[in-house]
Amino acid sequence: MKNDAPHDAADLRKLAELIEDSEVAMLTTQAADGSLVSRPLQTLKLTADGELVFFTAADSAKVDQLTDDLDLNLAYANHDDKCYVSVRGRARIDRDPALIEELWSPAQNVFFSGKDDPNLTVLRVRVRDAMYWESADSAVERALDFARGMWNEQPSDLGRQGHLHG
Repeated sequence: MKNDAPHDAADLRKLAELIEDSEVAMLTTQAADGSLVSRPLQTLKLTADGELVFFTAADSAKVDQLTDDLDLNLAYANHDDKCYVSVRGRARIDRDPALIEELWSPAQNVFFSGKDDPNLTVLRVRVRDAMYWESADSAVERALDFARGMWNEQPSDLGRQGHLHG
C-alpha cells in the first residue's frame, strides 16, 4: 500500500502506520434487504487527503450497494502485531486512468484483463474516522498483563485504543 499522507496530518499518519502491514481490508456494505455484507479488498493507497483506494469490478454487488448507500466500514486485522482497526467512511467510484496506471501491478491481471478493462474501477473511501486497538508490545508483556488481570480480579491493560478523525 502506498501512503501519501502529509507529515502534518498526525491522524492520517497514525492510520497509515496501523494498516501498513495489513494488506487486505474487509469491506462491509449494506445489502438491499438491510443485511450487512463483508468481503476482502486489497488496500492500494492512502492518499494525502484521507482516501483509501482500492480496485474493484464495476459489475460487482458491492458497487450496486454503494450506489444506494455510500456509507461503509473497513476492518483491518494484523494478528502478528495484535493490531485491529475499524474505519468508517463514504465511498466514491470512478475510473481515474492516472491512478490506475500508478497502482497497477501484474497481480491485478488475476481480476482484470489489463489496465484498460472496462470492468476495472477505482473505489475511493473518504475516511470519516477510525477506531483502533493495539496490544502490548511483546507476547510476554501481553501474557503477564492477562495473568495479572486474572489474579487481581481487576481489568488488565492489554493494550491501547484510540480514535482517529479523517
